[in-house]
Amino acid sequence: MLDSLITLPLFWKTVAVSVATGGIMGLERQLRGKPAGIRTSVLICLGTTIFVFLSHQLGGPGTDPTRVLGQVVTGIGFLGGGVMLIREGIVYGVTTAAVIWMLAAVGSMIGLGYFGAAFSMAIVQVAVLVGVEMFESHFPWFRRGVHSVYHKITVQEHEEAEQVRDRLREEALNRNKGQSSGRRNSDV
Repeated sequence: MLDSLITLPLFWKTVAVSVATGGIMGLERQLRGKPAGIRTSVLICLGTTIFVFLSHQLGGPGTDPTRVLGQVVTGIGFLGGGVMLIREGIVYGVTTAAVIWMLAAVGSMIGLGYFGAAFSMAIVQVAVLVGVEMFESHFPWFRRGVHSVYHKITVQEHEEAEQVRDRLREEALNRNKGQSSGRRNSDV
């Protein structure tokens, strides 16, 4: 019976939509250097999709497909809880845990056949993450409490990275000047 499901065009459409939406949601995280990038996001979304799809397709009379959704919520909650850390009194990873929740929710929607709604939720998630980041960077009153610490750390790390990049460029230029002057001497 499972073999016949895998040959259905609906199965492969479901897989393709899951990979695409997980990829969209993970791309934002990947580009920002955050945990749960493209690979992880696609796998979470796809895994959830397959569990829900199979439950929906294989369930017959007298079965309750919502039981699988309940188990997905429990499992994803455990996974999201493992992502969060407390360091020096500051909680890190809450947004990543929330992204994991959204990945599972979108994967569940896809598994149940709500492709358009799932794609819309993926776009909404990316818009929220990017939009709030823009507000935090442009409006100081959004940077309070933990968010002010995060912004200060991010700005400091960015400035340090620029200094390192500039030093590496200077060293590379000096190295190239030394090599090119050495070649002239050997050519004479």
